[in-house]
Amino acid sequence: MAGTPNKTQETDASVEAFLAAIEPDARQADARAVCALMAKVSGQPAKMWGTAIVGFGSYHYRYDSGREGDAPLVGFSPRKAALTLYIMPGHQNAGLMARLGKYKTGKSCLYLNKLSDVDQVALEQVIADCLDHMARAYPAS
Repeated sequence: MAGTPNKTQETDASVEAFLAAIEPDARQADARAVCALMAKVSGQPAKMWGTAIVGFGSYHYRYDSGREGDAPLVGFSPRKAALTLYIMPGHQNAGLMARLGKYKTGKSCLYLNKLSDVDQVALEQVIADCLDHMARAYPAS
């Protein structure tokens, strides 16, 4: 298993072309806003990871099993069901999450139906917290 390549890898695909193809228009507007916010907070350019994830920065991980690979520090994907933000442990601050608004979480994801459902200042801090954690956890990245 350690030798199996990851499905999601950084590509040279155009982020702009990906964003331009998102439908409906409201989802596209939310994706563009999240893209701009993540670029601002991370200081990194947007890159495509696989065919449907926009990521910022990268880190290298290695599991105890020997499996290793690279992944974006933060990223998002405008899925049909929700705008999915990949923020690893960024949503573990209970006080901050109480201010955020309407959302759902998974192990390393934050799911938003629409960007207007959440407090933008709180969202920016959630992303910043994730990046701070990742810098400590993966200092070589």
